[in-house]
Amino acid sequence: MAFIKIPTKGMRDLGPRDMLLREYVLGVMKDTYQDYGFELIETPCVEHIENLTNKVGGDNEKLIYKVLKRGEKLDFDNASKVDDLVDSGLRYDLTVPLTRFYANSMNELQSPFRSFQTGRVWRADRPQKGRYREFVQCDLDIFGEKTNLAEIELMSAVITFLKKLNFEGFQIRINDRRILKKMVLFCGFLESDADSILISLDKLDKIGMDGVYDELIRHGYEMDKVNKFLGFFCENLSLEEFCLQFQMDEDVVKNLREIMNYTKEVTGASLFFDPTLVRGMGYYTGPIFEIMVSDYASSIGGGGRYDEMVSKYANVSVPACGFSVGFERLIMLLEERGFEVPLTKKRVAIVIQEKNTDVFLKARSMRDENMIVKVVYRSKNYKHQKEVLEANGYHILEM
Repeated sequence: MAFIKIPTKGMRDLGPRDMLLREYVLGVMKDTYQDYGFELIETPCVEHIENLTNKVGGDNEKLIYKVLKRGEKLDFDNASKVDDLVDSGLRYDLTVPLTRFYANSMNELQSPFRSFQTGRVWRADRPQKGRYREFVQCDLDIFGEKTNLAEIELMSAVITFLKKLNFEGFQIRINDRRILKKMVLFCGFLESDADSILISLDKLDKIGMDGVYDELIRHGYEMDKVNKFLGFFCENLSLEEFCLQFQMDEDVVKNLREIMNYTKEVTGASLFFDPTLVRGMGYYTGPIFEIMVSDYASSIGGGGRYDEMVSKYANVSVPACGFSVGFERLIMLLEERGFEVPLTKKRVAIVIQEKNTDVFLKARSMRDENMIVKVVYRSKNYKHQKEVLEANGYHILEM
């Protein structure tokens, strides 16, 4: 049987030029986040299936790449369904593994704990431009900070990082899951209906208001309640005016306004209240936010507060808040802009026709002077060889 020469659908090979840009961006990110006191961690790509299917991941739980049991545990004869053969899965995000890590390690960690993590995640999604089945996520999280200092610091760190890559025109959409849930209850829905209703609302930008209406009706919700709920989104109101309609707790409104004011003053970003912002993950419990830049229609990052996650893994409640940058979208935008990675070291290609000791001594001496040096034989088509080397930033030294 012949080998297939292309990657699996939704996966990619990344060449040297791809990796040069990606590693540079990760380096800028790492330096920036460490300046804000965030510490780098790493978690495994495979998690227990119970952790990945505990109903906090929203629709992403339908997209898990499941891992079969091994050895004697893989019992096909006594399995009545696929899940009987599964005990693990590839992580679909970094928040679930991070929270498990924190719950196991909190006694040894600083409090509040600021973490920074990058890594590949997998979702059996439909591939499209800027959307893959295997991709890199970059998460910034704070555990143990119950005040809105967490939200302000997270957004400040991310915007500082993006500015270093020459992005500008920042707009941050912000909402609060408590506002959305209060609306659901105010309209007469059951509390248990909230997640389903909000999942439908989260599709607003894709299917429109009529599509959300049709989906809620198909789910069996009463027409008058659906109309009342969707009616809240017909007017363009301020945060305070919007929340006054259903007597939202003043503390929630004040907290959100403080986040908006402080973040604007610190970063210069434009923040606006968007009552339709949901964020797909079911684990959010408070403020949620997404960030956009001037030359791209979709968000390039987002996050929110998830104060109830740690208690699922430990017998203690710990406030938590996180921000994830859309790394793949960021790379795509930089490539479309023709962004060039600044060369921090001089690059030299020593082109030879035959080996001799002087060549290797010269190369070693130049590397000791903090240069990138490679020794290559002169090819028959030297003109083309030289053009390729120079296009990749190499100065030519013939020996």
